[in-house]
Amino acid sequence: MKTETAITRFTALKVKVDNLFALQKITPEDIEGFTKPERDYIAANATEKLQQLKGQERDTFISKIEQIVPVNTKNQMWEYNHFVISGAISKFMREYGIMPDQSTIAEETGLSRQTVAKHLKEYKTHPAYAAQLEQFKFMAPKIMAKVFKFAVNGDVKAARLYFEMVGAINKQQPDMVVNKQNNYIQINNTILSQENLSHLSAEQLNQIESIIAENASR
Repeated sequence: MKTETAITRFTALKVKVDNLFALQKITPEDIEGFTKPERDYIAANATEKLQQLKGQERDTFISKIEQIVPVNTKNQMWEYNHFVISGAISKFMREYGIMPDQSTIAEETGLSRQTVAKHLKEYKTHPAYAAQLEQFKFMAPKIMAKVFKFAVNGDVKAARLYFEMVGAINKQQPDMVVNKQNNYIQINNTILSQENLSHLSAEQLNQIESIIAENASR
């Protein structure tokens, strides 16, 4: 008897939820009489549908339930979109060396082209994106410690990066020249540099080349 009652209740709940999802737009007023277990069942069903639907059908369903979706769930949906879009772009660029268009991203992710375009246009203003940036900032000291470790072990590039990170070097400083190599040959008191060579005539350059070639062959 208890089993039969449980089945009857589940069947009634399923019908109730099916009727809810049959609405064109679900509002908070539509679920006012639902208990917490019933709301949990709605959430589970909505999640299952989102996993199954793709493209425009997924967008239509999201539009249907958006008024009853909690903020944290909306953030999770945004994070999912961001993850699959980023993954699709990264994969395509590794394979083909070019940026994929929005239609290709949509096909790869199962999202609609409209959703992809909207996400790419607005992702910087989304609160979840700001939260991700804060997480990266939170990890900055750990990265600086790693850079410092390489620097003290003799890595010149790491040392320069470390100094720039802590503000000891202004990389925009106009009078600082980085990685400039001065190539020249000094013969007794005469210096033969790249600048000197640029002022020589073609005949003079040929004479120098001939002398060098002649001595190299000896």
